[in-house]
Amino acid sequence: MSGGGPGGPRGVFAVSTSGEVRRRDAVPVGLSSASVWPQPVGAAFAMAAELGYDGVELMVWADPVSQDVRAVAQLAERYGMPVLSVHAPCLLITQRVWSPDPETRLRRAVSAAADLGAPTVVVHPPFRWQRRYAENFPRIVDQLEHSSGIRVAVENMFPMRPLGRRRPLSVSGFRPSPDPTDVGYANYTLDLSHCSAAHVDALEMAKRMGGGLAHVHLADGTGVPVDEHLVPGRGNQPCAELCEELALGDFDGAVVLEVNTRKARDRAERSRMLAESLAFARRHLARP
Repeated sequence: MSGGGPGGPRGVFAVSTSGEVRRRDAVPVGLSSASVWPQPVGAAFAMAAELGYDGVELMVWADPVSQDVRAVAQLAERYGMPVLSVHAPCLLITQRVWSPDPETRLRRAVSAAADLGAPTVVVHPPFRWQRRYAENFPRIVDQLEHSSGIRVAVENMFPMRPLGRRRPLSVSGFRPSPDPTDVGYANYTLDLSHCSAAHVDALEMAKRMGGGLAHVHLADGTGVPVDEHLVPGRGNQPCAELCEELALGDFDGAVVLEVNTRKARDRAERSRMLAESLAFARRHLARP
């Protein structure tokens, strides 16, 4: 996989705690702050440092600290955990975080990434009812990438499929579709749990993304019509195969564990789940 983003020719990189980009041999593995929900973002930085992750993906949502760039920067410095990426507030529950206007939210996410030294912003395709935003979305993404030098990596989603129904509804909640390769962007985020819920072959989607594959959300799924975000290796998605392909290619983004631990009985169980996830990623991302 090869290609160039707005920041210039791609090479294998990591982000230091000072925000510097340096060359390294291993693909950096980050922890999404969503992986400790319902714990606050500070718990994600603490656990990432404790377990030995390379950094954190900041999910901007209802947690007030996640919306405060200065507070997040202090957490990154305190725990020695760089912010590898910023996930713009795109969820249904975050439609009024920062602003009710989705374009404003995306622009603020890019600004936050620049302030935090994060090279990537993750964003979902527009919802169907966001007509004006959807019409302008490709132009907005392109303009933000070129003006900021930050990759705005559009994430693959999944159609709604009610329980008990094998096929998805004919009308997608996203415009024009849950698959960003239908439009074509410079940079993409590949989410394997979303591939599972959409009944999409993750390896084929990675091929369609090609050199635009800039970021990965690593989590497993079993194909049920919900977004499971299982620990990698506990479902039927090609998590190991994808990681091994990334390690053999010239992928220069980050792999972020976005794992659902909300049913963990206590901190110790959550820690075990996230340690298992990290060990899986490091094992299969090891470069020869």
